[in-house]
Amino acid sequence: MTPADSELIAHCLRNDDTDAFGELVQRHQSAVRRFLRHLARGDGALADDLAQETFIQAHRGLLRFRPDSRFETWLLGIAHNQFRNSRRRRRGEAALSEMNPEETALSSSERLSDLQMDLASAMNRLSADEQLSLMLSFQMGLSHSEIAAVLERPLGTVKIHISRGKERLRQILSPWNPRT
Repeated sequence: MTPADSELIAHCLRNDDTDAFGELVQRHQSAVRRFLRHLARGDGALADDLAQETFIQAHRGLLRFRPDSRFETWLLGIAHNQFRNSRRRRRGEAALSEMNPEETALSSSERLSDLQMDLASAMNRLSADEQLSLMLSFQMGLSHSEIAAVLERPLGTVKIHISRGKERLRQILSPWNPRT
């Protein structure tokens, strides 16, 4: 039986056990990297670098983890901060909102259905906050309060971003469902 995250964290803190922390990394690296790839608009190298920094910061700050929250939520908050810090350091480069959606297209070997392509295009028409909130909710499965913690935003603001984002997607994708 595999130990829970809380048990691994306690073991890390008590014994400075790098193997226990390695298990935590193994469990959560895919979610962190997927989240960062989304933020970095498909830049895998940047996402990998930020994921590595995220886990370094998590290891250093493990004492600050609150056991009443999910470890993955805490990690995603650190990842979000790492991304924001990276953007600040690269001020001269194009901002996230100014990036061309065509630059993030998948390779030709990764064909998407028409609906998936339309959904990706529709998502690019949403604000960055709406995209991020919807992604954390529907792709990562986080609750509204967990999203608020990750993004360091009030719960009401997160709910508004999700509601507005869903409504805009409904409007943009209405040709796919003529009954709406």
